[in-house]
Amino acid sequence: MTLKKTLTIAGSDTSGGAGIQADLKTFQEHGTYGMTALTVVVTMDPENQWAHNVYSLPIDVVKAQLKTALSTGIDAIKTGMLSTEEIIQTAGQAIEESGLDHVVIDPVMVCKGEDEVLNPGNTDAMIRYLVPKAEIITPNLFEAGQLAGMKTLKTIDEMKEAAQKIHDLGARNVVIKGGKQLDHPAAVDLFYDGRTFTLLEAKKADTPYNHGAGCTFAAAITANLANGLHTREAVIQAKQFVTAAITHGWKLNEYVGPVMHGAKNRFEVPEIELREV
Repeated sequence: MTLKKTLTIAGSDTSGGAGIQADLKTFQEHGTYGMTALTVVVTMDPENQWAHNVYSLPIDVVKAQLKTALSTGIDAIKTGMLSTEEIIQTAGQAIEESGLDHVVIDPVMVCKGEDEVLNPGNTDAMIRYLVPKAEIITPNLFEAGQLAGMKTLKTIDEMKEAAQKIHDLGARNVVIKGGKQLDHPAAVDLFYDGRTFTLLEAKKADTPYNHGAGCTFAAAITANLANGLHTREAVIQAKQFVTAAITHGWKLNEYVGPVMHGAKNRFEVPEIELREV
């Protein structure tokens, strides 16, 4: 038996709900063999309201990890937290040299619960080195606004405008994660393939426990692509996966609750409605 090989170039979430921990759990649930190239370590201070600290790894360590993983013949790659412009450039060069088509860019710009961009120059570096290599890019409302040169998105029309601008930057497909942040009766994401805008709608989950949802969504898309799904279907099934994960999220401690990465394979599959807009 041979498993498809998936690689995440991302940070470590010490609390286990996001980052490479979420990615590896998601890869496992999709039957792929997950590998990692660690870029940063994120810790949380329990004596200071779970405040985040970000420790970037030396660039030579990042490069050595990428060389190791890519030598095995990767089927699909995703990126997550890339804390410096140099790390972004290094990831972009490694992806280009790999020749892979299945590249998922999750343009992480802040830590969960934080509102300060990790590095203001990272957005320009992403646009230069990563966006043109994306089979699909998965920004949230804030990240999409940054990439598109807009403010944080608040409406579906703004999501459509941003998706078009990001597509024009070179991403072949764009999915903007609206989730439950929009003033909309459903939890919505917008998928754009350069021709058609499609809303993916699911019932909103009445839970505050959604830590790692973005990483999990992008990792599920990555695994689905590695397993041979077309991009649109990979996104639809990933939406089912993350909706189930959020629905069954659980409390880790007084500060955070992660999604349940194995929920889709253990509980009823949530219904996803598709609507062109």
